[in-house]
Amino acid sequence: MRALIRQLRPAFLAVLVLTLVCGVAYPLLSTLIGQVAFHNKADGSLIKRDGVVVGSKLIGQSFTAPQYFHPRPSAAGAGYDGSASSGSNLGPTNPDFLKSVSDRVAAYRAENGLGADALVPVDAVTASGSGLDPNIAVANARLQTPRVAKARGLDVAVVTKLVDKYTDGRKLWVLGEPGVNVVELNLALDKLAA
Repeated sequence: MRALIRQLRPAFLAVLVLTLVCGVAYPLLSTLIGQVAFHNKADGSLIKRDGVVVGSKLIGQSFTAPQYFHPRPSAAGAGYDGSASSGSNLGPTNPDFLKSVSDRVAAYRAENGLGADALVPVDAVTASGSGLDPNIAVANARLQTPRVAKARGLDVAVVTKLVDKYTDGRKLWVLGEPGVNVVELNLALDKLAA
């Protein structure tokens, strides 16, 4: 019996020490560093208007009215559902995927007053991998600018300036493509109208 206790003691001690280090100390230290060094990001990069949280810089929202820039389609739940984040998992040869993209292309062209042969940015008709992407391509925003300006009764140059203001550059100056944060841009448009 003593031999068994002598063998179990180090195992229990290792579990206790590792639980304290990995389960308590490390998460507390990570949280402390995040709150001190990256407070806004650690709290979800929330966007507040008049003290009320209206969104996040990191998660897209669905906008469908003509006076708003429209985000990428979302495959997350019923659309931009953070609890159901995912892509559609349909491949590029799947007939359902091809049909939905074709329908989205036609709807995008009609909504933005584009000709039947006008090129449509891929992000305007396909969902992101997470289904929660807050950004659209600059080309997508530029194609939507005349519609938004007309719906709001604004000059296209004013809306174009806002698009430029809310365009994020490449990460570390080389990674990815520039994108326009739709949530921030639409909130800026609403603030402009107020």
